[in-house]
Amino acid sequence: MALNITHQVATLAGTTIPGESGISSRESTTTTMSASAVWKSPAATSRRCRVQKSDFGDGRSSVSPPLSPCRSRPLSPCRSPSPVSPHVSPPLGGIRPDLSAACLAFGTELEAPTEELASASEHREVRARVKGSGVPVYVMMPLNSVMMNHTVHKRKAMEMSLRALKSAGVEGIMLDVWWGLVEGDAPGAYNWGGYKELMEMAKNLGLKVQAVMSFHQCGGNVGDDVFIPLPKWVVEEIDKDQDLAYTDQWGRRNYEYVSLGADTIPALKGRTPVQCYADFMRAFRDNFKHLLGNTIVEIQVGMGPAGELRYPSYPQQNDLWKYPGIGCFQCFDKYMISSLKAVAEAAGKPEWGSSGPTDAGDYKNWPEDAPFFKKEGGGWNSPYGEFFLTWYSQMLIGHGERILTSAKSVFENTGVKISVKIAGIHWHYGTRSHAPELTAGYYNTRSRDGYLPIAQMLSRHGAVFNFTCIEMRDYEQQGDYPGALCSPENLVRQVALATKKAQVPLAGENALERYDKDAYEQILQASSLNFEGASGEEEMCAFTYLRMNKELFKEENILRFMAFVKKMKEGKGANKCLEEVEREAEHFVHVNVPLMQEAAALMQ
Repeated sequence: MALNITHQVATLAGTTIPGESGISSRESTTTTMSASAVWKSPAATSRRCRVQKSDFGDGRSSVSPPLSPCRSRPLSPCRSPSPVSPHVSPPLGGIRPDLSAACLAFGTELEAPTEELASASEHREVRARVKGSGVPVYVMMPLNSVMMNHTVHKRKAMEMSLRALKSAGVEGIMLDVWWGLVEGDAPGAYNWGGYKELMEMAKNLGLKVQAVMSFHQCGGNVGDDVFIPLPKWVVEEIDKDQDLAYTDQWGRRNYEYVSLGADTIPALKGRTPVQCYADFMRAFRDNFKHLLGNTIVEIQVGMGPAGELRYPSYPQQNDLWKYPGIGCFQCFDKYMISSLKAVAEAAGKPEWGSSGPTDAGDYKNWPEDAPFFKKEGGGWNSPYGEFFLTWYSQMLIGHGERILTSAKSVFENTGVKISVKIAGIHWHYGTRSHAPELTAGYYNTRSRDGYLPIAQMLSRHGAVFNFTCIEMRDYEQQGDYPGALCSPENLVRQVALATKKAQVPLAGENALERYDKDAYEQILQASSLNFEGASGEEEMCAFTYLRMNKELFKEENILRFMAFVKKMKEGKGANKCLEEVEREAEHFVHVNVPLMQEAAALMQ
């Protein structure tokens, strides 16, 4: 029956559902699992790294869940001008002051450097990448790089900061292009103000750009100091028909992203959501066609909350969810229920189509608190559970298929790569049901590989699989909540194997803002794909670091970051350890210590 149900879901969803492809049951994952069984990483030392905490407002702190491009603090407001001028020459004449100027610029608006921008021709040559040739590093820009008034935020500071990133050896930047900002006022009225200036700034400095088509709301998540809603005309339509919003079993609506159940409904002023996304991407292409393929080298297509291909199962707003809660299914709007009903009737089980599971617990519950997710006798492991989870996950994959089909058509023959971001949901990974992954739409359990079908879908469209939580180690996440059975290392390994099998490129991001050596070493290890089953030449195709801000440009942090970037570019064949490379970078930063200290003081 399972096979028949799978093909019935595929037919109604309009997409092919890959089979299990011989994936065997994974070994039981427990709180005592060894990291060495996953990554060939150095033994943990007594010096443990500091993991960013999240205050949930009830006096209890917890390790934060994976963050997203719209989940980190943006640039701070302007501070008082510094008495130290960026034009003061460093003690040694041959050293560029970019880093100190950038650090200082984050605290105050300064005069732009007198020298002209570097000629684009100086940076036009792109090193051809081959297997084993290293991993290029990009840096995420602040959330409010372009403000609601369509201007660059702190333009002079932005320019000096980009100069500093170029000096640090990064390949380029990642920039959110917000739907709610560009097409915010009226359908079809696009305002690219601010973005044009930033793109030209990157071009002149020889920085590549990963442009994110951000079709989601920014705000309401960990670290969000910026609120950028969906376009106001979209919000007006959702207010009229609230079933356009993702909905949980209690009828609570989520306005972070238009429900995928309405993908083909012309509910947005006569257009479907997918048509709106395609039109937006087409307008972007037409306005930036002269930069596509040379400066703008990648288009990351947003497909859900936080730009990730997932359901908004663990929302931050209104204190609904707390880490490491399992989250909730988001399939109770009338459009999703209509699809579920049709699939259930086609399967000969009409009683399964009236609702999603109602015994799956609340947002903050743990798996054993919810009958549906219990390890023994849980509904997830029943014929009904298989039917529902197959439909729920395939609706998400079908959503990805539709948007990627449009993106591929729009950007064909432009020379840009297309990528999709997948969330790194590592908590409760060691349980049988993998409840948080299931509610997010990833049908991944101890006995089923939920990432292979996603990788295969991306492979069909030639897209890059972008994955988060690359910097995390198991022992860090198990500290405060050992019962949550977190295992980011095993999760990354599973995803890497799935992408290898599907022959799709894998890129990575860190989920938390980290500046410590342990995080960098884990990223180096993960990006080199040094795990059992991988060949010696494989590496990630790119890594994007979260994110450019005032902390990054502090002396100790920028020193480590520069060494990390150099190690990533050298590739897995390099002989020098991170400490050696860091010592080599010391002289570059050392002459700027006075200015950096002054800047750090101003930023307090």
